[in-house]
Parts: sequence; C-alpha cells; structure tokens
Amino acid sequence: MAAEPTSRNAGLAILVALLVVTTVGAIVNGAFPISLDSLFRYSFGQADVLDEISRNVLFNIRIPRVLLGILAGAALGLSGAVMQAIFRNPLAEPGLVGLSAGASLGAVGAIVLSAGSFLVITSSAFICSVVTTYATYLLGRISNTSSGLLLAGIAVNAVVFSLVGLAMINANDAQLRDLTFWNMGSLATANWDVLGLLCPFMSGAMCLLVRRWRVLNALLLGEREAQHLGFEINKVRTQLIILVALCVGPLTAVTGGIGFVGLVMPHLVRMWLGADHRWVLPASALAGAFGLTLADWLARVLISPAELPIGLLTSLIGGPFFIWLLLKGHAR
Repeated sequence: MAAEPTSRNAGLAILVALLVVTTVGAIVNGAFPISLDSLFRYSFGQADVLDEISRNVLFNIRIPRVLLGILAGAALGLSGAVMQAIFRNPLAEPGLVGLSAGASLGAVGAIVLSAGSFLVITSSAFICSVVTTYATYLLGRISNTSSGLLLAGIAVNAVVFSLVGLAMINANDAQLRDLTFWNMGSLATANWDVLGLLCPFMSGAMCLLVRRWRVLNALLLGEREAQHLGFEINKVRTQLIILVALCVGPLTAVTGGIGFVGLVMPHLVRMWLGADHRWVLPASALAGAFGLTLADWLARVLISPAELPIGLLTSLIGGPFFIWLLLKGHAR
C-alpha cells in the first residue's frame, strides 16, 4: 500500500536526518580521527582547537571526499529510479543500457591511450556513455518497446566490455594496476577541483530529472496510456537517458565501478514510500547519498589504516541483500 503524504514527508525527513548523521560521522572518523567536539567548536569560530594537520585532513581530504560521496550517491540513486521507471522493471539500473559500460570504455581508453588527465578521462567517459546509450536506443527501436531496449542493452554491454578488456590488455603494468583498483570503485580521487567540475552540470541534470516526475508516473500506466495522456514517449525516453548519461558518465570516470546503489536504493524507497515519483525521485537521491556515504565511511574504517574499495563493499552488501529481496518476492 502506498504511503500517505504525511508519512512520505516523514520519510524524507528521516532520510535527511540519516544523511546528516552519516555525513558528520564520515567527516570525523578515519585513519586520522578528528573529535566531534573539536569539529563543533571549530565550526563556531574556535580556530585554535584544530592544528594545521587536522585542518588539512579536514578541508583537503575528508570533506571533499564526503561531498563527492553525497553527489555520487544521489546521482546513482536518482538515475536508478529513473531507469526503473522507464523500463517498468525494478531490476533496471544505469548500467542496463550501456551507460556504465560506455563510461568505463571511455575512461579506460583515455587512461591507456593518453596522459590520463581528469578532463580527458571525464570527457571521454561522457562521450562514450552517450554513444553506447544511443546505440542501445537505436537497436531497441526495432521493437519500439522497453523489452527491446533491455535486450539491446545486454548486447551492447557485452560488446563494450569486450572492448574494455582489449584496452586493458594493451595497458602497461602501472596502468593495469590503476585500472584494476579503478574498476573496484573509490572516492579517493575527491578534491575541490573534481567537485567544481562535476557538481554544476550533475546537479543541473538531477534537477531536470526530478522535474520529470509526471511523465514517469504516466509510464507506470504503460507506454500506450502515457501516449494517450499527451506524452511523446520516444522523445521523453531519449531525453531522460541523456540526462542519466550526464549524471553517470563523468561520475564513473572519477569513481570507477560502484554497483547496487542505483539498483537497491530506489527499490527500497518504492517499498517504503510507494510508487509516486514526486516522492520516489528525491527520496531515491537522498537514500543513494546516505547509502554511498555510509559505505565509504565503512570502507575507510573497517580495516584502517588500509582501505576497502567502495565498489567491492557495495557489492558485498547489496548483492546478498537483493538476493534476499528476490527470495522474498519483493523484486517484482
């Protein structure tokens, strides 16, 4: 049963509170701990409570990383909710139509064939994600149904990941090591320059996605019914997939492969708050931000001072959890 508006407001408030608590915890905990009391006192103007090393860790390492986790988690959660609505399938996620595979191909190609600067890698990742997504869309138009796009996405993913493998064969030892850890996912590359480049257009793309909640609600009735309501489904689908590519493509180039956030979080939100995308979209963004920030926090402290790859941790947690959902019959 769908939740009532009051409980939906409460649900959003709970997600905001969880995100705030997790953000503070992720900022103060790590291989170099910063006391919560010192953080609050510093925030209220007592600059002498933190030494130079603590300030450097806080402002140049910890805060940029936490902010990237929030941005990445929100983008993945929101993108997953949109993809699940487009395909009317709770198992859908951004990688389904070649977005993640294309971004991986672009990033790996840029690392192997060029100097690997941030701008080159992210640009290549975005371009390749759009190309692979458009190729999937063209193939899917043969049947002009969501199932056709699903099958096209499987085929395109298989081809693209084969090309990724070929590119990795040509990598030298240092590049191969970097690519191996990059494929596992990490937020360790976070800094203010990365945030400055990613945040403006990713935030804009996410705002545009949230505003399309009406057409996503119409798609719940079916594509034919949505067309009868006045929506141009093919045009809308193309626009939504491009916006998702804007979120996921450059992000994948920076963070590497991070799985299950875009799959599990929107699914849990729908189980909790119902299917109305007016609530599902912002809640999925908040849930994704909370989930990825928590995962990164755990990845940094579980085996401190060493660090677990965050994509490995999300898969270890998300995989068994989603299997449980399937066994319980919730993922339908």
